[in-house]
Amino acid sequence: MAAFTKRRLRLQPESFRHLLLLWYDGHARELPWRKTQDPYHVWVSEIMLQQTRVAAVVAHYHEFLRRFPTVHKLAAARESSVLAAWSGLGYYRRARMLHAAARVVSRELGGEFPSTAEALRVLPGIGRYTAAAIASIAFNQPVAVVDGNVERVLQRYSGKQLAGEHLWQTAEQILDLSRPGDFNQAMMELGATLCTPRAPACLVCPVRNLCRTHGELPQSSRSARQNKREIHYGLDRRQGYVFLVQRPPNVSLMPGMWELPEIPPPGDHAKPALTVRHSITVTDYTVHIWHQAMSGPGEWIKLSKLDRIPLTGLARKVLRKAVLSPANEP
Repeated sequence: MAAFTKRRLRLQPESFRHLLLLWYDGHARELPWRKTQDPYHVWVSEIMLQQTRVAAVVAHYHEFLRRFPTVHKLAAARESSVLAAWSGLGYYRRARMLHAAARVVSRELGGEFPSTAEALRVLPGIGRYTAAAIASIAFNQPVAVVDGNVERVLQRYSGKQLAGEHLWQTAEQILDLSRPGDFNQAMMELGATLCTPRAPACLVCPVRNLCRTHGELPQSSRSARQNKREIHYGLDRRQGYVFLVQRPPNVSLMPGMWELPEIPPPGDHAKPALTVRHSITVTDYTVHIWHQAMSGPGEWIKLSKLDRIPLTGLARKVLRKAVLSPANEP
């Protein structure tokens, strides 16, 4: 019996690879970055997808590549233009690192991306996961990726709480060496669509007969508790212009980005012109917008130029509602 168990475990990775890739070939979502192996396109998509929902990335991906179709165009652009194109995706340090890496590739490497994970990690903003993703998808290099989706699949498949280097080693052991890029994407696809954190679709999972947990695995830690905060912003619009302030360049959160000026809460009986909800990492904001004459440090920005400046995601959300909705006219 022991010999049979060891043999069964040894054969499982081969069966797992075959079943997973068969499922991926027939059921993978049609996403624009999966239609190319261009390392520039793969790189842009991987940076965008970090900590961002796929649905939010699709539109930004097309627009970003329209503005910066090559790594040389991105390298030559002003940082403010890159941040403006990134607006709405959040985590703006990613955009700054993307821009910095583009300059290295364009000016020092002649526009050619390194083809190995080790060489890719030298570029600004590219860590172990992103380097492995680019190397395997764009250059067919046999390196495994580990993100949140892959981690969840591996833990459920193995029935173990995997972490750190052990997790990466397990991913390498199960990797399909003939199709590493497709296999990595299949692992992420499985975790994103079927092997989800809550209510996994085990009955339609292609590897359900090889899984040791069938969706049940004790969580090693609880999710971070969301904080709640209420903030107030003043909105002053005059003759096609809006008054905005720019965040200082030395702050840790969204330096240099433009936003509406924050104001003290008005009187208890006043009613805001607009209220929106907004979440940043572990904080849920209730944001009240007040029509109010503004003065002091700041600038009047023409409404037609809002898409050319780096706005915070919250500012862009508010201005879209306030400018486009007749109900919010002052």
